[in-house]
Amino acid sequence: MTLRKWFYLFWTTLLIGAVTAVIAGLVLQLTDQQVELGGKQIGFSMITMILGGATISVLSQMGFFAYLIVRYIIGGILRKWAWDIVQVIITVIVLFDLIYLRYASSEQQISWGVYMILPLSLIIVSIGVAWWKVKMTNRSAAIPTLFFMIAVTAIEAIPSLRLDNAASTIFMMVPLYLCNAWQILILSKVLNTNKEPM
Repeated sequence: MTLRKWFYLFWTTLLIGAVTAVIAGLVLQLTDQQVELGGKQIGFSMITMILGGATISVLSQMGFFAYLIVRYIIGGILRKWAWDIVQVIITVIVLFDLIYLRYASSEQQISWGVYMILPLSLIIVSIGVAWWKVKMTNRSAAIPTLFFMIAVTAIEAIPSLRLDNAASTIFMMVPLYLCNAWQILILSKVLNTNKEPM
């Protein structure tokens, strides 16, 4: 990874984060939603949306590089099949937590079925991203891509998930998810390889 390639990855991800945050913010404005941050209601202004999206994209990039470093370190400790099993187990736990822990800690009287919408959406879209990644590289990319797109995205989205507010979750998850998808899909092209690094 050269500095030029990293700059390309950084600025394109930043642009995707800002643009998708503006789109998500405008859609939320059309539905007259407000985002609650720290107990205060704030509206969506263009500056708020752009800065929010840029911040989310930087969070996404930190999570992506942290995942690559952890993957590299674990690759030296565990065999690939063992690491794949660990990733599957962590992904299942994260999906369970996205439903149960959010439902159990909610102060609102909402059916637990509502809390299944986000995990099911993550699973469906992540399978699409993993399928695309496998077509671009090879079959061994499926589990790492699913792990990154589900588990790492959910961990990065904790600030909005803790608010238990649909508008906050949508505003953060849309740019975050698209930034993560962009990074995982473009990685092999940036590195000029048809396989996963490692």
